[in-house]
Amino acid sequence: MEEKHCKLMAEMGDGNKKGLDLPSDKHANLKTASSDEDLSHILLHIKSSKSPTVINYGASWCRVCSQILPAFCKLSNQFPKLPFVYADIDECPETTQHIRYTPTFHFYRDGERVDEMFGAGEERLHDRLWLHS
Repeated sequence: MEEKHCKLMAEMGDGNKKGLDLPSDKHANLKTASSDEDLSHILLHIKSSKSPTVINYGASWCRVCSQILPAFCKLSNQFPKLPFVYADIDECPETTQHIRYTPTFHFYRDGERVDEMFGAGEERLHDRLWLHS
């Protein structure tokens, strides 16, 4: 079965576009932060809601990020009660200054970051999601 994709585009102030491919059958628990304002709002919500959440910090130019992104989307369907967030470091430069490696995954529980994972690995990511869901 061929996987369908949609292109999410973020228009830059200079008219250039950049995007990332997400499967079109993504679950409702997967959000994309397309600006610093979006990501700040999402982080504020995570801290006030106390619900477990995972954030995938990536970049459209990162080969490893594009390889793990379909698995991240697929895993969002396997963990429907866990909110998933994708944040492109180039689209959210102010709020992602602390990210030094892509992809980086942050896991939140009770409003606090409780775990961090660097790099890809679908099985490793699945295990962390299971642990934190």
